[in-house]
Amino acid sequence: MDIRLRAEELERRIMSPYACLSSASKGRERPEDECNVRTCFQRDRDRILHSKSFRRLKYKTQVFTIPEGDHYRTRLTHTLEVAQIARTVARALRLNEDLTEAIALGHDLGHTPFGHAGEDALNEVMEGGFKHNQQSLRVVDVLEGGGGLNLTYEVRDGILNHTGDTRPATLEGQIVKIADRVAYINHDIDDAIRGGILTMGNIPEECLAVLGREHRNRINTMVLDLVQTNWEEPSVIRMSPAIQSATDQLRDFLFAHVYIGSDAKREEAKAKHVVQRLFCHFSEHGEALPEEYLLRVRNANTERVICDYIAGMTDRFAIRYYQRTFLPLPWVE
Repeated sequence: MDIRLRAEELERRIMSPYACLSSASKGRERPEDECNVRTCFQRDRDRILHSKSFRRLKYKTQVFTIPEGDHYRTRLTHTLEVAQIARTVARALRLNEDLTEAIALGHDLGHTPFGHAGEDALNEVMEGGFKHNQQSLRVVDVLEGGGGLNLTYEVRDGILNHTGDTRPATLEGQIVKIADRVAYINHDIDDAIRGGILTMGNIPEECLAVLGREHRNRINTMVLDLVQTNWEEPSVIRMSPAIQSATDQLRDFLFAHVYIGSDAKREEAKAKHVVQRLFCHFSEHGEALPEEYLLRVRNANTERVICDYIAGMTDRFAIRYYQRTFLPLPWVE
C-alpha cells in the first residue's frame, strides 16, 4: 500500500483549487525516489526539523541578547509561533498545511548569533553583504548535512522570500511571510513589557482599539482577518486595509521604541564587536576553522566559508569562542 499516493489523492479532493498540491511540486534539484508514506512537503518538513541548524535556533537571539529569564522568546520559539499561526491560516483556507509548516520551520535557519545585530555585523564585513533569508536558503541548499537537504522548489522559494520585496511563488509561502510579522510584532511586545521596555500605556491606543488589548486577542484579530480577507478567491494573501494599517503602525512603533536604541538593544554594539572580531580572526587564521569548513575552503571563497561558520554559531558558542581566543585565561596550578 502506497500511503503517499493516498495522501496526494486526498489533497486533490479536499484542498482549495488555489492550494499547492504536493503531487504538483516542481520537484528537487537532485532527483530522488519518493517516500512511500510521506508527501514531498512532509519530507521537507521532517528534514528541517531534524537538522542541526534547527536545533541551534534554541540558543539564538530573538530580541533580547542572551536573556536571563526563562520566558523570553528565542529564535526557536519564534519559529514555532510562526509555524502555528501559519498552519492555522493555511488549514482554514484549505491550502497545503504541510508546505506551509515546512517553510515556516525553515525560514530563519540562516539567522546569525545575536539576531539582527549579528546580521548587521556580517553585512558590514562580508563582500557582497549578508542577508539572513539568503543564508537560510544556503543552509538548506549547501551547508546542512554536508551537502544540503535537497528540498523542493516551493519550500526553498518560501524560505528565500519570507522577507524582502519579492512575493513567494505560492500562497502558502505568502502566508508564512505575513505570519512571521504577526508573530514577532505580538511576541516582541510581550517580551518588551516583561523586560520593562514598554508598558501597555505606551502602545498606541488606536492600534489597540483595532487589534485588541491582549496578546491573544491581537493574534486572533490578525488571523481571523487573514482568513476572512482571503476566503473567496485568493490570488495574493493579504490583510484587510484597516488591519494592515494598524499592524504597520504597531510595527513602526516597535522599531521606534524597542528595536532601535532601547535598553533591549544596549548590548548590540558588543555583540557586533564579537561577530566582527571573530570574522577578522578567522580571516587571519584560517587554520583555526573546524575540519569540515577547511575542506570547503578548497572549493569556495574563504570569506564565504568563514561567514557560514560564524552565522551558524549560537550566541553562547560565539561568546565562549571569543573569550577563549581574546581574553586571558586564569592560571591553574
